[in-house]
Amino acid sequence: MRPFSSLRIWCLGAVVGIAFNASAQVPEIFRGADLKLGEKLMAENKCNQCHAQKWTNDGKAIYRPQGHINTPARLQAMVEQCSTQLNLSLFPEEVTAIAAALNRDHYRFAK
Repeated sequence: MRPFSSLRIWCLGAVVGIAFNASAQVPEIFRGADLKLGEKLMAENKCNQCHAQKWTNDGKAIYRPQGHINTPARLQAMVEQCSTQLNLSLFPEEVTAIAAALNRDHYRFAK
């Protein structure tokens, strides 16, 4: 068995550091959220199609990080509001999953 070289140890440390730093940048409210579930729920409930009918730019105009949705909590509350208005009956962890996926893809709130 070959001993680890300094370069290999450095690379391993860099990968671990990057992974740790990326998770540290996720707002606490979204930590542990199931991003794949969020993506799936958005597709199943046709969120993008609904937004495209109501806003310009294929619905992307709704994502305004500098607008009234300016914190992770407000983003989560907005997803909950959509769920309530559209009678989607989403569970709290589903709302969080959708909000976390939206944060990752559009809002990029950190910590």
